[in-house]
This record gives sequence, structure tokens and C-alpha cells, in this order.
Amino acid sequence: MSRVILFNKPFNCLSQFTDQGNEGADRQTLSDFIVVPGVYAAGRLDRDSEGLLVLTDDGKLQARIAEPKNKMAKTYFVQVEGEPEIRAVQALRNGVVLKDGKTAPARVEQVEEPDWLWPRTPPVRFRKTVPDSWLKITITEGRNRQVRRMTAAVGHPTLRLIRHSIGEWSLEGLQTGDWRSI
Repeated sequence: MSRVILFNKPFNCLSQFTDQGNEGADRQTLSDFIVVPGVYAAGRLDRDSEGLLVLTDDGKLQARIAEPKNKMAKTYFVQVEGEPEIRAVQALRNGVVLKDGKTAPARVEQVEEPDWLWPRTPPVRFRKTVPDSWLKITITEGRNRQVRRMTAAVGHPTLRLIRHSIGEWSLEGLQTGDWRSI
């Protein structure tokens, strides 16, 4: 039977078990939180992003989650700079042209800041003169830094990005840095 772990990855943590390539830097890795042999991250979540990371020892499951051709839905709560007008939201829904081509359409809705959200360390920068707002974005691709590039392309850079779910799995009940086997 394959092993599946749901992990709520903190901000500034690498999505790998070792820190390769940054000599002298003391960056957190998965091994700071998870001591389970033989499991690997199915997909990635950038160091400056937070939220759900699925780990497994099943190569086929890993591929099903990580391969863009499988179109597994991934939902993010995204704090963006400014208050997106309907035109920007519609552009995200239709697909945005990025340097590596047009994205597939996304499901996008404007939402309030989630009440389950934990404080981020360090906090997101706050500017009195620039409001921020929250979007719930679901994509079926997995390009490098895709959600960040999409929001920037419509004029609303991402300030904070939390992956809430991958397929039927979500980070419900997991505090930042916590994990559970399913």
C-alpha cells in the first residue's frame, strides 16, 4: 500500500529534503518537519509560497499529481496588491499570455481573507497607500511560478500565495508546519 502524507509547508521552506546549492545558508527543508523514509514531494511549491504539499512513495501517484498533462486541479488563496477590477479577473478566467504561452483558463473568484489563515513569518509587507485583496484561483496546469506570473500579468502582483488543495486533498486541519498520513 502506498504512503501519502499531506504537509502544510511554511513560508521559506524548500520543497525538498536537502538544501543543495546554497552553501552557508540555513534554509528549512522538508527534513526539518518530516522524518519518514522513502517519501518524496509530488510536485513543488516555491520557497516563498505556503500550503499543501503532497508527499508519497508511489511513483505513479507522484506523476499523476505533478504532470501537467493530468490536469489535476490545484486551488490557491492569493493575496494580491490592489483590488482587481472585473477585467483583470476575467483575463485570469480566460487564460493569460505569459512568456511561455497562454495559460489554460482558471477558476477565479474574489474572496475575503480566509478565517483559517495563520500569521506569516515574516509578515507580508503592508503599505498604507496600496490596498490588497484576496483571490481564490484554481488551475489545472503547473508551470513554474504560474499563479504569481498570472496575477502580475493582469497588474496585481502576488503578495502571499497559499495552496489550499490538490485534487481531493486539502490542508484542512493542518497548521503551518504540520503533516498527517492519509
